[in-house]
Amino acid sequence: MQTRKLGEGLVVSALGLGCMGMSGVYGAADEQAATDTIHQAIDLGVTFLDTADAYGKGHNETLIGKAIADRRDRVAIATKFGLSDVSQGGYTVPVNGRPEYVRSACEASLQRLGVETIDLYYQHRVDPHTPIEETIGAMAELVKEGKVRFLGLSEASAATIRRAHAVHPIAALQSEYSLWSRDVEAEILPTCRELAIGFVPWSPLGRGFLTGQVKTFDDLDANDWRRVSPRFQGENFGRNLDLVAQVQEMADAKNCTPAQLAIAWLLQQGDDIVPIPGTKRVSYLLDNLGALDVKLTMAELDRIDTILPQGAASGDRYPASMMQMVNL
Repeated sequence: MQTRKLGEGLVVSALGLGCMGMSGVYGAADEQAATDTIHQAIDLGVTFLDTADAYGKGHNETLIGKAIADRRDRVAIATKFGLSDVSQGGYTVPVNGRPEYVRSACEASLQRLGVETIDLYYQHRVDPHTPIEETIGAMAELVKEGKVRFLGLSEASAATIRRAHAVHPIAALQSEYSLWSRDVEAEILPTCRELAIGFVPWSPLGRGFLTGQVKTFDDLDANDWRRVSPRFQGENFGRNLDLVAQVQEMADAKNCTPAQLAIAWLLQQGDDIVPIPGTKRVSYLLDNLGALDVKLTMAELDRIDTILPQGAASGDRYPASMMQMVNL
C-alpha cells in the first residue's frame, strides 16, 4: 500500500483505520467483527490504527491490544488522552492536560494495549486550564523514556499548535476534515504545513453521512450518538441529504462509491494527509480502501469546490457544549 509520512519520521499507510466505532459509539459493539476488520485491514497493508483511552472507557484500547498481539510489528498505534469518556452521549468533560495525569494516562494505555511503546500519542482535546507547554513537556518526557515515539494534538488551534511545537516537535494534528467540514483549510492546515506537521483527518466520511447509507433519522440506532449531532437534526438533515445526493451523482459518474469519492478528495489535498475512516465491518473497510485507486481530475475537483465549499454543511459539527472544546 502507498505510504505517507507524518512529521519528522512516522511512516504509515496512506489510509489508516479509525477504531472508535468498534466500542459502541455508533450502535452496538461486536468484538469479533471488529477484530476481523482489524486483521483484514492489516493483511491489506493498513499500518495505522487510531484509538483513544476514552473510546468505550478503555474498551477500544483493550480490543486493539488483543487484535494486534501477534502482529504488533506490522502496525503503528495512535492513541489519545485527556477526555474522560466518549460513549453514546458524546463527550464527558472536563478535559485533563495536567502533567501528572499525562503520565498516569499513558501508563494505563500501555497496559490496555499490551505494548511497550505508543507510536503516536495525542492530547485528545486542549485543556484550557493547563498551559499547553506543561502538557507537551510531560508528553516529551514520555518520548525520552521510550514510552512514546511521536506526539500529536487533536482539534487544537493554530496558536496552540505553534506553542506546542516550540516545546517538542509535533508529528500530527488530528481534526475533523471532510467534504462537509473544511474549516481547517483557513488557518490550521496551513500552519501544520508551515511547521511540517502531518494532518490526520478524522471522520473523513462526515460521520457516515457522506457514504449515502444514512437516509433517515431512523436509520441511526437508538444509542447512536449522532442522534444528538446538529447536522443530523431537523431541517439540517434534509439540507445535508441534498449535498450527499450531489456527491452520489458525481460518484456514479466516476464509477465509484460516495465514500471512495470523499476519501479520494481528501487524499488529493496533499501528501501530508492521512485520513482514518472508521468502520467496524470488513465490507466498508474494503470499500474505503478502494479510494486509493480513485483519481479525481481538476474539473472534478473544481466541481466539488463549487457544490461543497467551506461552510456548505448545515449545522455545527457538535452540540454547543462540545463546540466549546475545539479550536482552543
